Amino acid sequence: MYEYSDFDAAFVRARVAQFSAQVQRRLSGALTEDEFRPLRLMNGVYLQLHAYMLRVAIPYGTLNPTQLRQLAWIADTYDKGYGHFTTRQNIQFNWPKLPDVPAILSALADVQMHAIQTSGNCVRNVTADHFAGAAADEIEDPRPVAELLRQWSTDHPEFQFLPRKFKIAITGSPNDRAVTRAHDIGLRMVRQNGAPGFEVIVGGGLGRSPMLGTVVRGFLPKADLLPYVEAVLSVYNEAGRRDNKYKARIKITLFEMGAAELTRRIEARFAELRPLFSGNDQVLLGQIEAAFAPPAFRNAPTEAYDAFYTADPVFRAWADTNLAAHRQTDYAIVTISLKAHGATPGDASSAQMRLIADLAEAYGHSEIRISHEQNVILPHVHKSDLPALHAALSQQGLATANVGLISDMIVCPGMDYCALATARSIPVAQEIAQRFNDLKLEHDIGPLKLKISGCINACGHHHVGHIGILGLDRAGVENYQITLGGDATETAAIGEKAGPGFAYDEIVPAIERILRTYLALRLEPAETFLQAYNRLGLAPFKAALYGEEGQQDAA
Repeated sequence: MYEYSDFDAAFVRARVAQFSAQVQRRLSGALTEDEFRPLRLMNGVYLQLHAYMLRVAIPYGTLNPTQLRQLAWIADTYDKGYGHFTTRQNIQFNWPKLPDVPAILSALADVQMHAIQTSGNCVRNVTADHFAGAAADEIEDPRPVAELLRQWSTDHPEFQFLPRKFKIAITGSPNDRAVTRAHDIGLRMVRQNGAPGFEVIVGGGLGRSPMLGTVVRGFLPKADLLPYVEAVLSVYNEAGRRDNKYKARIKITLFEMGAAELTRRIEARFAELRPLFSGNDQVLLGQIEAAFAPPAFRNAPTEAYDAFYTADPVFRAWADTNLAAHRQTDYAIVTISLKAHGATPGDASSAQMRLIADLAEAYGHSEIRISHEQNVILPHVHKSDLPALHAALSQQGLATANVGLISDMIVCPGMDYCALATARSIPVAQEIAQRFNDLKLEHDIGPLKLKISGCINACGHHHVGHIGILGLDRAGVENYQITLGGDATETAAIGEKAGPGFAYDEIVPAIERILRTYLALRLEPAETFLQAYNRLGLAPFKAALYGEEGQQDAA
């Protein structure tokens, strides 16, 4: 993985010193909260319902064991012994005290980490496919390009005060695991005449006006990526609205201007910018790529894995759900579920973080990824090591065999933490997971993406869930809307609203009615919920939710 240059290290240390002085001015009263707010947001510090929250960047979701152990130490020393992994592949600490934040940032800098641009109207943490560098279907590891984008966007003088926040996602595989269609810029690696390049998608985003991005370039040569991305940002910075924050994202710029005109402006600006790069970015990219060389994979027999898989049904259930195909046939990609039934999705205790760090060193070539689905990935594990790995995970409650199933939910913090939330998310997720675990239906239901947001900002990606739940406030009472048929992959779709919302004590039974209807109507066990929904449409699920009379009222 990428190691800081001398410039990187000096830059981060300077930012720590600068913000430390700003914190001292706030504590002394020299800065008011209104004056301090933009300064803290530039350094990832939010003021939530109960305390400050610090959001730490994990660029393109890649960590090493030393960094994860440092996050565990910070959790024990300055927080409540845990951290929360987010859909931006970051980690949040929910209980730091403001006087301690400079020390936390200094501790992060010790292990080449920071919190810069995890908030503010700037280019946020660039996210990537969490199987990057390992997936069997991958054209090329996208992380070197993500690192190039990180370096280019950090403290970019033109793009620190954009009309609104800006998010970029990148995948190197035809199977989209990075939700590229729901980002301001989505980059999907494709090939043309054997050469790798990118399909460039612009104008995606969820929130109160969910929109899927539009392809503005079907194939962009890899060498042209940085000037093209700069062209997109430049056009948006000039044309994006600043009169209404709810209409300030590039998706609204595209909607109001039209895709043809926005594309024309991007291409014109790209033509101006391209000669200015003179290939220097490609020289830098070549240096970065060297840091992402694959590990020294080892040759070893896999018969022990095969025997264990056959003999142990608990291990077999975990292997069937939590392992993915690796480009090396005798290796596997391991997803460590942070969604034990009844737990808070995305939370990891300091003890769990330390264990994962130890296991990455022992079995995973010291590589760790954080997924936007709020799980932890060991991307390179030899199959012969999987039984021992599974046994160690089991001791810390990390061997739940549910990846891709209903309890493996994306869930925002909701009203338990977030000042913007209008409803609870975490308790709903916990109750759903527990209900279907008690019913023993989770594995029978099969692959299902359920996503929950506690407000219209859609941090839980509910719009692109096979089943999405949006928590709202209705006259002081929590009300939960359901959407069906969303899709976050290369066949992306925005879910369809089922009808009126449900009270807090009604939402779990409503989800059960939907899924019992699916089980009754699917053609065969192999037909997934999304496939059945696309075949059947909304009608049978609406009838299950509201009854025939209620269905007519909801129409």
